Amino acid sequence: MNKLLKIYSSITGKLAVGFDVTLLLFRIVLAYGFYSTSSMKWQNISGVAEWFGSLGIPMPTLNAYMAASTESAGVVLLTLGLATRLISIPLIIVMIVAIVTVHWVNGFEAGNNGYEIPLYYLLMLLMLLVNGGGRISLDNVFKRWLNGKIK
Repeated sequence: MNKLLKIYSSITGKLAVGFDVTLLLFRIVLAYGFYSTSSMKWQNISGVAEWFGSLGIPMPTLNAYMAASTESAGVVLLTLGLATRLISIPLIIVMIVAIVTVHWVNGFEAGNNGYEIPLYYLLMLLMLLVNGGGRISLDNVFKRWLNGKIK
């Protein structure tokens, strides 16, 4: 039994390295996803504001700019792993608003413009909010520098 525990401990210890790779992959996938949505918003911000208004979103022009700006900042910060926890908060809000105002009525299925993809983004963002950007991030570089481990 002791030998099994040692084997299990050895395997899980090696898998822990994969956790940081997983956080990196989450950040890259999210940055890519937000790149397309933010680009679309910036290409027709007045149309997005009009659409937001038709959805009953208050101050649609302001909210269109805020959503596009948040997503654009998310692309840069998530890619770099910089201020990962901080940028996750407004991105989570954007995902909740998207789910409630646009996708919920279409059901779960992504093929029907349902809330499946925004829900996955929301869950990945929650993971980043709780765990940060991981060891493969600028957050970690700055943390190590501030703690005197990098000179």
